[in-house]
Amino acid sequence: MADFALTKNNKQAMLLSVESVRAALEQRGYIASTAIATAVYVAHHLQKPILIEGPAGVGKTELAKAMSACLQQELVRLQCYEGLDESKALYEWKYGKQLLYTQMLKEKLGDELQSAKGMHESMQRLHNMSDEFYAEEFLQPRPLLQALTHEDGAVLLIDEIDKADYEFESLLLEVLSDYQVTVPELGTVSAKSIPLVFLTSNNTRELSDALKRRCLHLYIDFPGADLELRIVNSRVPDISETLSKSLVNFVQSLRKIDLKKAPSISETIDWANALLLLHADQLDRAMVESTLNVLLKFQDDIALVSSDLPALLAKNNTRH
Repeated sequence: MADFALTKNNKQAMLLSVESVRAALEQRGYIASTAIATAVYVAHHLQKPILIEGPAGVGKTELAKAMSACLQQELVRLQCYEGLDESKALYEWKYGKQLLYTQMLKEKLGDELQSAKGMHESMQRLHNMSDEFYAEEFLQPRPLLQALTHEDGAVLLIDEIDKADYEFESLLLEVLSDYQVTVPELGTVSAKSIPLVFLTSNNTRELSDALKRRCLHLYIDFPGADLELRIVNSRVPDISETLSKSLVNFVQSLRKIDLKKAPSISETIDWANALLLLHADQLDRAMVESTLNVLLKFQDDIALVSSDLPALLAKNNTRH
């Protein structure tokens, strides 16, 4: 039995060894390598974020989702994009609510100002009143602040950080180093329970040294045939052993070709599900040609593979 348990007091998942991490992930359908399990184990106990790099579709985002299930903690996801700023990532003020309360208290505000003696006292009273409208009740937390203030802890996924601007990376530094956020009107808001943080990158641009220094680094590449076969069998349990081996070997062969986009693990799983849906029991030319669009996302890649399909299938058949 996996060395994996939940404490009765706070329901916080305790990952007691690297092997327990791997076993817990496998129970949630995520087949992890030793490197992945080790990175998660170290990050959990050292309370360090993990920066996961690698090609698209190799399981970076799925790792965060699986760990959320393992830890029985909410997954808070921040999807990055160009132009992302603190109002979408950290917090913003509920201006509509502030305006509504201002209108509702209009008469009260008038009475307060009417009794003031002089301009200075009027301004002072206005200043005191404005402070009331920048209290926590009017604060709208966004994903970063939501993760920090979650009572039972959370898994924070900052997805595709390489799509955000360098300015946003600077915004993250306080969160990732001290697990806190400074709100000028309120002061410093520290994490109630340190979240487990995953940042993912598809390597579309170089990330700053300051960001990398705050994170453990994990690179997830396309898996070897044995690991990919385990993943397919885990995610598509109804597929036959013969067909799963054939399709994995075929996908492994495709990744050796100079394609615009090599098929990822997620596309291998999609293809396995498609073949299962079509009641395929083996890979033949007609079946592969009709389903290549599940594996390959560019027409040039489909045309290239189709022209070489007889040789690829013949090579695949010699492996059995």
